[in-house]
Order: sequence, then C-alpha cells, then structure tokens
Amino acid sequence: MDPVDERGGADGALLAPVRAGRAAEAATGDRAVLQAMLDAEAALTRAQAAVGLAPERAARTVTAAARAERFDIRSLALRGRAGGNPVIPLVADLTSAVAELEPEDAEFVHQGATSQDIVDTALMLVAVRTLDLIRGDLERTADALGALAAGHRDTVMPGRTLTQHAVPTTFGLKAAGWRSLVLDARDRLVVVRASLPAQLGGAAGTLAAFRAAADGDPDMERALTAAFAYETGLAEPALPWHVLRTPVADLAGALAFCAGALGKIAADVLVLSRTEIGEVAEGTGGASSAMPHKQNPVRAALVASAARQVPALAAVLFSSLAAEDERPAGAWHAEWQPLLDALRLTGGAAGTAAELSAGLRVFPARMRANLSLTGGRLLTERLTAHLTPLLGRAMARDLLTTASRRATDEGKELAEALAEDPRASAVLSPEKLRELTVPETYVGAAPGLTDRALSRPTHSGQDQDLGPVRRIFAGPERLARHLAALSESSEYVQYEDNPPPCDAPP
Repeated sequence: MDPVDERGGADGALLAPVRAGRAAEAATGDRAVLQAMLDAEAALTRAQAAVGLAPERAARTVTAAARAERFDIRSLALRGRAGGNPVIPLVADLTSAVAELEPEDAEFVHQGATSQDIVDTALMLVAVRTLDLIRGDLERTADALGALAAGHRDTVMPGRTLTQHAVPTTFGLKAAGWRSLVLDARDRLVVVRASLPAQLGGAAGTLAAFRAAADGDPDMERALTAAFAYETGLAEPALPWHVLRTPVADLAGALAFCAGALGKIAADVLVLSRTEIGEVAEGTGGASSAMPHKQNPVRAALVASAARQVPALAAVLFSSLAAEDERPAGAWHAEWQPLLDALRLTGGAAGTAAELSAGLRVFPARMRANLSLTGGRLLTERLTAHLTPLLGRAMARDLLTTASRRATDEGKELAEALAEDPRASAVLSPEKLRELTVPETYVGAAPGLTDRALSRPTHSGQDQDLGPVRRIFAGPERLARHLAALSESSEYVQYEDNPPPCDAPP
C-alpha cells in the first residue's frame, strides 16, 4: 500500500464551478478559517486584558503573532486528528509564536477557553465576513432585476401553471417577483448576521475557569463575555451556546432560503430559455464539447445546482440541534464542513445570479408568438366570467370546454370555434369574441403589481449599517483605558467594517 500523502490534495473546486473563484470561496477557505480562529484567540486575550485578567502587553503580543501566514495549515489539520479539532495544535503553535516575540506573554494564550469557544467564534466570524459578500451580490441582483421589471412592465407573455399555458401575465411581474424573493433573502441574512454571537463558555459552559482566574469575582464572566464580543465584533451571547445551536440553525435556514430564492430565478430561466420557448437567454451562453451550435444557460444551471445542495446541508446543521450533554461528541463536529459549504455555495450562487440577471436577454416578440400558440385558449377564464351571466355557469363551462377541444383538434382559433356554436353566437358577436381573446387586454393587475413590488427599495431601513454588531460593555474604566492603549499600538490591527481578505496569498 502506498504511504499517505501528507501534503493533502487542495480543493481547487474542480467539480464545484458555482463557487470557483468567487469571493465567498476565499472567505470560507482553510486560510480564512485559520485566520478567524487566530482572530478569536487574539480577541480573547485582548478581552482578558480589558477586564484585568491579562496584561495589555500580552494582548498586543498575541494579536501580533496571530497571523495565518505564520502557521502550517496542513500540519494543523493532520495533528488535529488526534484531538478531533485543529485548535489543540493551533494553541501549541500560537503559544510558541508568542513566546518567540515575548516569552512572558505565552501563558496568556487560550487562557480559560475550550476548543469549541474558538471554533464556534471563528465560524461566526467567517459567516459574518461571507454574508457581507453575499449581501452585496444579492443587491446587485435586485438592481438588475428591478431594471428588467421596469423595462418590461407591459411586456405580455404566457403565464404557465403546472407546465401549461394558463392566463396572460407580464414579464415585468415575473422579474419583479424574482426581485422580491432576492430582497426577502437579503433581509433574512441581514437579521441573522446581526445576531451571530461570540462563543465563550469554557470547559462545560460554566465559565468556571474565568471566575477562578478573577478570584471568584461574580461579575467577571459577564464582563469578559461582553469584552470578548466587543473585540470580535460579534453579538454578545446571553448564554454559552455549546449545545444551544440556535445561531447555527438560524444561519442554516437563512442560507437555504437564499439559495432557494435564487434557485427560483434559475428554474424559470432554464424553462424560458428552452429552444422551443425561447423567451429569454443568458447574455453569453455556455459552449458544448460536442455540439458547436449550443449556447447553454450555464449560469442558471450553476445557481440551480447550489439551490439543490444548500437545503441538504442545512438539514445536517438542523440535525445538530439534538446535541447531548454540555458539549457533544459528533453533533458539533458534523456542523463544520456543511456550514462552510453552505456559505460558499450560497455565495457562489449569489455572485452567479448577479451576472445572470445583469446579462439576461428578453425576447418580447417570442413571448407574443407563444401567446398565439393556443389560439386564444388561455383566455377561457375571461370568457367564462363574461358568459356566465348570459348563459349560467354550467352552460358557459360546457360551451368553452367543447369549443376549446374543437379548436385544438381542428387547428382553429378559439373565437372561431365559439362563433360556430349557436349558444355563443346567440349572445356574442364574432367581433366581441375576438376582442375577448386578445391576450394583451387581459393581464389583470400585473402592471400595478409590478409597480408595487418595485416601490420596495433595494437599500432600506433595517440594513443601512452592516458594521459589526457590538453590544459595548460599559464595565470598569480599565476597559476604556485598554482599548485606547491598544488603538495606539502599531502592532494592533483593529478590524472594523471591512476586514482584509483572509484567504489571499501572503
């Protein structure tokens, strides 16, 4: 048997084109996760310095050492197998890195925390950073769809139900509906992003080690948790949530909704761009390896692929709610990869959807031609409403059913078939019948509904500020002094609203 290749095989997204090269891919890659874990460790030391559990010099030293380029990701992964997570070897390596800078500060690395505190906080940081990217792409998508909806407010097309022509609608209303879903997804992600908390519980969620370090001070754990949340830019948790997985479940649901909302757009584009329908087309279609004439709707296909995967990943994350004890074996571990995959797939789908929407071509002439395919039969609802007061509901329905079948069988227009039936000709002239079978005059409230949908702004109240959500701890004065001291240090890097990309080459 060949020896195991310890270099590993980097995931270059060879079979994941929807996310390949996207910003969300970099934001959820190994280096981004490693940097987030290091950010969590550094934030913990800074928080402890803020409440008097560590010297401010140690906070600066740990922060200076906590840079991803200093560490070997593959080595951490391989050594992490022994303890079931990469934090254990990371703490050892970070402690050594700190000792190289300032030996006396090494003891303040990871003081009182457990591995889950660091992994959970890191994943929340990764999620926040990725959600900001997704939000931007969703808003670009919404802007493009808004322009399509306004431009085609009165473009009539067949409405389809259960795959069949139903009644006329407008492409403007369809595009406005897509936009509404995209904004619904954006709003859900905004709410979830604002609620994602830091994790700090210690070995079994009691914060006992931190209270012990503070000589039993009963207020210390709350002060430390608040300071830690502040330093990470995450929300302050009411409780340690090692086995209370509401944040992960909320995030999973929002990502699944977002992927599904984008998937609806993709599904419609895939149908409408079929050769025999031809009502829309991607700006630049994808090529075929065997058929030079083809222009495949590749972007829609990629978005559709993500929409089918993310709900399954969310199901894994929801299943981890059923976690035993104070910290679980397996349930927590099962979350890591599905959460990252859900983030990168949703991010890839959002970026692809923005391109798809911006380049989508619409063919009103083909829509009008398709309206004629049924010879006016998609106006039977209108005719039923018009004939019922004249003939009664039962006779009107029987008349239209019979006339529709005859029009189909004999290749006639519905108005012609109706004119040949004495029941219809007795109450409606041929001219009136033709008037009632003009699709453009039966779109209901579609234009007004489009206007109503477009009145919803892309950028609105609750999401004006997506900066880090910080419940600032109003504790001892030493916290204010600590923050001021750190901000003056050239070694301290404060990530505000726009953290640097964590997966870029060093």
